[in-house]
Amino acid sequence: MKKKKNLFSIFNHTLFVIFALIVILPLLITLFSSFKTATQIARESVLAFPKPFTFQNYIDVYKDGNMLVAFKNSALLVFFTVVINSLLASMVAYSLSRFEFKLKRLFFFLLSVGMLLPGFIAEITRFGIIINLGVYDTLLAPLLIYVGTDLMQIYIYKQFIDQIPPSLDESAMIDGCSYFKIYWKVIFPVIIPATATLAILKSVAVLNDMFTPYLYMPSPRNATMTTMLMTYVGRSGSWSKLSAAVIVVMLPGIILYLLFRKKILAGMTAGAVKE
Repeated sequence: MKKKKNLFSIFNHTLFVIFALIVILPLLITLFSSFKTATQIARESVLAFPKPFTFQNYIDVYKDGNMLVAFKNSALLVFFTVVINSLLASMVAYSLSRFEFKLKRLFFFLLSVGMLLPGFIAEITRFGIIINLGVYDTLLAPLLIYVGTDLMQIYIYKQFIDQIPPSLDESAMIDGCSYFKIYWKVIFPVIIPATATLAILKSVAVLNDMFTPYLYMPSPRNATMTTMLMTYVGRSGSWSKLSAAVIVVMLPGIILYLLFRKKILAGMTAGAVKE
């Protein structure tokens, strides 16, 4: 038995090391390349430590990559997406959890089906809607998509609200609260842990998304942190600058996770078990 446990432990640790290397090595190569010149990248091994260090790539990305505009656009998208999406998703979840109405099961079934279907299936239709609304190549185009397609957030909110005793609603109603006041004064404060978790995850998702901004906002004035990377794609000798730009784009998501990792884990587990 001990030999089997030892073999199993060795196998697990070996798998862990292999998967860790698969994730870490590309990031390490990108990090090292961001501090090298194009000549160093061509002559040295990709895993060679950069000697000497150069920060010129980051300086060039800041100057030539329109970094301030990209950061402003990404920040605006994240802020408005998180605020609007949190309010709308929690309201829909509250309605599904507390009220009975015709075709409720069908509505919830359609939401579940929408979570299972890949998003690109509706891409042609969605593109036509954005064009007809007259918001193509504006910040409003990806904002509408981010706000209107997060069905998973509704489902997670509903799991939280289902655990809140309906007696709280009844007590508030006896005190003269309307349905909206019950939602705003009673329900929403209780689901703040879920809101914080989903807001952080949504922020990281918006920051890391390249497809939607690149398709719906092609103009340089509407570049985001991710679409800014396309500036260096295909250029001769631009691997070092592209690596520096990738590191810059990664930093906001990494910082968000490091700062709020405890809240993310707490929010994920808070609604997992019914008491």
